[in-house]
Amino acid sequence: MLSLIEILIAALSFAALLMSGVLAVEIAAAMPFGAARPDRTAPRRVSTVAVLVPAHDEAEGIAATLASIRQQMQEGDRLMVVADNCSDATADVARAEGADVAERTNPDLLGKGHALHFGIERLSLHAPDVVIILDADCILGPGALDLLAAEAVATGRPVQALYLIRAAPDAPLQQKVSAFAFRVKNLVRYLGLKRLALPCPLAGTGMAFPWPVIRDAPLATGNIVEDMKLGIDLAVGGHPAVFEPRAEVTSRFPSTEQGQVTQRRRWEHGHLATILAEAPRLVGEAFRQRRSDLFGMALDLMIPPLSFFILALASLIILAAAVQVWGGQGIALTLSASAAGLAGPSLLAAWFVFGRDLLSAADLVAIPGYVARKIPLYARAFYARERQWVRSTRRNEDGGR
Repeated sequence: MLSLIEILIAALSFAALLMSGVLAVEIAAAMPFGAARPDRTAPRRVSTVAVLVPAHDEAEGIAATLASIRQQMQEGDRLMVVADNCSDATADVARAEGADVAERTNPDLLGKGHALHFGIERLSLHAPDVVIILDADCILGPGALDLLAAEAVATGRPVQALYLIRAAPDAPLQQKVSAFAFRVKNLVRYLGLKRLALPCPLAGTGMAFPWPVIRDAPLATGNIVEDMKLGIDLAVGGHPAVFEPRAEVTSRFPSTEQGQVTQRRRWEHGHLATILAEAPRLVGEAFRQRRSDLFGMALDLMIPPLSFFILALASLIILAAAVQVWGGQGIALTLSASAAGLAGPSLLAAWFVFGRDLLSAADLVAIPGYVARKIPLYARAFYARERQWVRSTRRNEDGGR
C-alpha cells in the first residue's frame, strides 16, 4: 500500500521525468549533426523598421546600444527611445546619438511593459512595417536588423533573435554558470524548438513584430517577465513566435553583485510564477483550439530554470530514497532516478557541444555548490516572491561596490 507521502513524491517525480524528457528531446534536436554554418546575410528589404528601445536610467551604456542600431538602419527607418521614469541623462544621451526620444513619467506604473505600450502609441502616428524591440543594455549583432525584419515580413509572425549574455574569461563561477544556463535556454533549446517546428518563447530583447501583430498586443501588464507573458498571449491569439538564430543580440551581466542578484530573482521568480499561471492555460487552449504548437509551448514552459531543476531533481531522489528505506515500494525512486538519468546526460551533451568555451571540466565539478547557494533565492519564490519589476543596478550605482 502506497503512503500519501510516497504518492506525492512519485507524482512530482513523474512530472520531473516528463520535463527531463522534453529537455532531452529539445537538446537532441539542437545538435549540429553536420549542419552548415549559418549564413547571416539577409535579402535587401523594402520594409520600414522602427527600433524601439525602452530605457530606465541607462545613460551610462545606451550610447553603445544606439550606435549598434544606427549603423544598420536605412532610409525610412526610425529609432525611438522611451526614457521611462528616468532620473539621469538617458534622454539627453539618446538625443545626442540621433534617436527620437519619448519621455514617460508615471511612478505608479513601473516596468518595461508600460514603457513599450507608451512607445507603440507614439509610433502609431507613423506606423512602420516592422517594430524591433531592443533593451538599452544590449548590442545588436551585424546584420541582425535586416534578418529580423525580413523574417517578420516573410512569416507575418513575431521573430526572436538569438539573445546571449557574455561572461568574461576571468568571470566568477556563478557568472559562467549563469551564462551557460542562458545559452542552454536561448540557443540550445530554442534551436531544438525551431527544428521541431515549434514556437519559441520571447526573450524580452531582440524581438521583431509585424506592425499588425504588435499594434494591439497586450503590453502594459506590469508583469516582471513581460516577455514570456507577451509571447504566450500572442501565441494563443494565433501569432506564435519564430526563432532566427542568425540574428544575434548580446549583453553583459550587471556590473554589481546586487544587480546580478536582482536580475536573477526577477527572471527566476517570474519564470516559476509563469509556469503555474500559464502552463495550464496553454494546455487548455491547445485542446480548445486543437493546436499542437500550443501544447508544445506548454511542455517547454514547464521546464523550470536550470539551477532550480537540478536542485529539485536532487531533492526528489533524496526524498524518494528515504521513503524506500522506510518501507516504500520504490516507485518514486525509480521515477526520480530516471528523470536524472535523462536530464544529466542531456545537459552534459549540451555542455560538450555548446558550452566548453564557458565552463571547464573543473567548473562542472563546482556546479553543485553553486546550485546549493541558490536555495535561499528559490525559497523566496514561495514565501516572498518578487512581484514588481525592479531594474538591475549598473556600475557606479551602488557606491562602487
